[in-house]
Amino acid sequence: MSTLRLLQEFMELVQIDSESYAEGAFQHALIQRFQALGLTMIEDDTKEQTGLGANNFVARLDGDRGIKSIFFSSHMDTVSPGQGIRPRERDGRIESDQTTILGADDKAGIAIMIELIKRLKEQHIPHGPIEFILTAGEEVGLLGAKAVDMSMLEATYGYVLDNGGPVGGIITASPSMYRLDVKVTGRAAHAGLEPENGISAIEVVAQAISRMKLGRIDHETTANIGQVKGGTAMNVVMEQLEFVAEVRSFDHHKCLEQVKMMETLLNEEVTKYGAKLDFQATPLITGYQFEEIHPLLVHAKTCLESIGRDARFERSGGGTDANVFNEKGKDVVNVSIGYEEIHTVNEYIPIEEFEQAVNFALELVRQMHSFPSSK
Repeated sequence: MSTLRLLQEFMELVQIDSESYAEGAFQHALIQRFQALGLTMIEDDTKEQTGLGANNFVARLDGDRGIKSIFFSSHMDTVSPGQGIRPRERDGRIESDQTTILGADDKAGIAIMIELIKRLKEQHIPHGPIEFILTAGEEVGLLGAKAVDMSMLEATYGYVLDNGGPVGGIITASPSMYRLDVKVTGRAAHAGLEPENGISAIEVVAQAISRMKLGRIDHETTANIGQVKGGTAMNVVMEQLEFVAEVRSFDHHKCLEQVKMMETLLNEEVTKYGAKLDFQATPLITGYQFEEIHPLLVHAKTCLESIGRDARFERSGGGTDANVFNEKGKDVVNVSIGYEEIHTVNEYIPIEEFEQAVNFALELVRQMHSFPSSK
């Protein structure tokens, strides 16, 4: 019956639209649900700060202060197409009607939280204080998590319920990432009559790029130029060229070195040709890495073994709210909760994995009394 309740809750949640910047109605529904379960609420002012559709909030379940506290996190927003989702059960899994996403990313995580609270109460399982933090705007740059006032959270250790694949996956490392917005300005001239009077922005950039190492830099670092635009006409020396690039590395220092190298080479070519450079490097996420002996991972591995699953320690090439929480002083990893093919109309979650994700969360709480005490 508890599995049926989990599925029913999930199907209700995904039918409440909450695309990024329009999470308000969903946030309101969640607050009502957590309050009905007897949790106390703390809400911030993220909506006012960021223009998102909802604030972040923390729902706190009181517990035995003699048992170490823990927090769980999920995000409220979804990608598009996420309006009018119609979930269905078929072949042992929950999917949409394939005209929209399903929204298991990350409403499966939220349904797990709600079911976890109900089972803790029904089974009278002793536990310490538990906090559930729900963020807005994760899909548009982790904006909600970046705006979180961490004083809302008492727990030091947490698990983000926002990774795909079978239960057992644990993201132990995630890269630092920078966005580069580059504009090179030369001088326009008629390409057929007086090209020597122009300064070709594309030539300047091409010379710089030819000296850059891009793609796979090493086993930890990548760099990519993904968007380029410039020029006004075929017969005009290109005066201005803009491009957007990214740099990622599991080593934060290497990330900074790659960004600096790209800026230096551009500056050298701009100086040589007499052009101008506008170079903006924006940090998007700060990476984290945990050794397998870290208490957070030891605890998760033990709890997975309790439900008959092996831990899979994995690296992620992208970022989640876990990156932000770690940067802000918490110890947090992202864990797999079963969903597949996210951000597509083929998204689904196997019912067996969904149930196992709840069992895993339950064990994470149940075994906090024996959480390793030192790193």
